[in-house]
Amino acid sequence: MGPRPGAGRMTALARALPAVAFAVMGLTVAAGMWLARHDGRELGLPFPPFIGRLAPQVTAWAIVAAALFALVVWAAPRLLSPGLPAPAFAAVAYALTLALRLALGASSGGTGQWSRVFDTTGFEGPNEYVAALPALRYGPGFFLDRFAELVPALPVHAAGHPPGLLLAMDTFGITTPGRLAALCIAGGALVAPLAYAIGRELLDERRARVAGLLTATAPSVLLFGATSADALFAVLGLLAAWPLACARLRPRVAGAVLLAIGSLFAWSLLAIGAWAALLAWRRRGWKDMLALGLLCGGVLLAVHALFAAVTGFDPIGTLRATEQVYRFGIASERPYWFWLPGSPTAFLLMLGLPVAWLALRALTAGDDAALAIFAVIAVAAVAGFTKAEVERIWLPFAPLVCLAAAPALQDRHLRPVLGLLAVHALAWELLWNTVW
Repeated sequence: MGPRPGAGRMTALARALPAVAFAVMGLTVAAGMWLARHDGRELGLPFPPFIGRLAPQVTAWAIVAAALFALVVWAAPRLLSPGLPAPAFAAVAYALTLALRLALGASSGGTGQWSRVFDTTGFEGPNEYVAALPALRYGPGFFLDRFAELVPALPVHAAGHPPGLLLAMDTFGITTPGRLAALCIAGGALVAPLAYAIGRELLDERRARVAGLLTATAPSVLLFGATSADALFAVLGLLAAWPLACARLRPRVAGAVLLAIGSLFAWSLLAIGAWAALLAWRRRGWKDMLALGLLCGGVLLAVHALFAAVTGFDPIGTLRATEQVYRFGIASERPYWFWLPGSPTAFLLMLGLPVAWLALRALTAGDDAALAIFAVIAVAAVAGFTKAEVERIWLPFAPLVCLAAAPALQDRHLRPVLGLLAVHALAWELLWNTVW
């Protein structure tokens, strides 16, 4: 039986996908810059589709960051060696991610940059979580019971999320910019070993380690992971994704519980459940996808119902209030027609050109993990609930794109790819004020 008519044409089109996608992303960047500068339209950001502005600045920490990047590039093949035990690789991945985030974060403005974004006297601090803590002055009981009503009065980032992080900050005394920054930096660095752990479920050991290294050095993961609460949300998402990627029931139940808990911190983490369900469909068929979806949905409803019964928290009212805040906020100045391609463009390019290219090649090849995460990204873009700032907001998706990219990276290209990611991250930090 010969090939189907048109099969060769479809194969050629599929192979051209990465080049076509990059062309579209290039046109999107060019259009955004032109409209912002020549037509008097900022599209909701000064330099669309990227958040931030050009602001060159350098400190001696840049030397430390460059040395650490060079160390990672040099050591990468050795880190893939089977002689290095899995726990040791996970520990090294964490240490490298933590060191890179600290050094890179201080490269343009010194160590004060680590907590600057949370400083309530600064530019962005009044919109962040420390500024929202006074809402808990009457205690967590009143705060949770009245959260939906409080949303319109909260700083924008707290208003855009469920109460989980604020409640945790109040419980553990994380009441200063420095303490919150320490939590975000130290906790958020877990993304690399967690990406590796998920990779061990989906890939062979070597490719799983490649996924961990790509996550550790991806520019957006470093630039926004060190100075935003989204780094913590990414960790919560990966903690759920790890057991949800398993085929066994017990880990899946644990993953569903972790996903429900994570949804009390960030609504966007529900997309991790969609990723896991799509992955199940690709690997084991639609029945398994349906079973996993029902499990996640049932556990989610049960956890939220229990939490509501105990605390008075109203998840439906909170979602409605959050939607109203978003609708009438800065998002109203960001036209859907531009940010439909603009959001995926900013997200993928800030992950690093090699990572984006490799992940798109994996998508072309029909890779399960690539199909799952690109479907999630497509739905997120079409839904339009998040327009711009996705380099930070979609941070939980970043390690999953790195997982998709890992199988497409040939061993001989490992060092050049990591080197390109290092140059991108360091140059962007020194030349661009990302706000976070």
